[in-house]
Amino acid sequence: MELWDLYDLDRHKTNQTMIRGDRQPEGFYRIIVHICIFNSDGKMLIQQRQPFKDGWSNMWDITVGGSAVSGDDSRSAAHRELLEELGIDYDFSGMRPALTVNFKAGFDDMYVINKDLDLDDLKLQYEEVQAVKWANKDEILKMIDEDSFIPYHKALIELLFFMRDHEGAHTHTDAVK
Repeated sequence: MELWDLYDLDRHKTNQTMIRGDRQPEGFYRIIVHICIFNSDGKMLIQQRQPFKDGWSNMWDITVGGSAVSGDDSRSAAHRELLEELGIDYDFSGMRPALTVNFKAGFDDMYVINKDLDLDDLKLQYEEVQAVKWANKDEILKMIDEDSFIPYHKALIELLFFMRDHEGAHTHTDAVK
């Protein structure tokens, strides 16, 4: 059972929680995180979800995404998700999301990281991830058109690629432990 903290409209944590899968109470919000890792060739690390995973099974997605669980803040959720799904122990302390996208149920904090990684060193979480690869913007946009990538707004993908070279991207050579 996964428990999520709930927030008010101004993103203040309330004393309310909900169980994953239950109906979210009206007027309350939750936090999710996404992490986009780009290499020095300007490609994003993307992952393919397992075929048995509920929601978007077998589809490709940005590097990592997931919900903050009770007790997490945005940075600890990003750290936990990246470690669980890909085995990357990244230090998010002192880091802010590159952007936050408000959606009907909450706040989606997106972190943009510039870091070269060897795919053979990653430890894929069997329950979540079946494959990873590097992809450029055009490849991802084509995958969205072909319905093999989660159908994010194309403008969001373009913005993430833009942000890797601008304010908000995090390049930190010691952040991977």
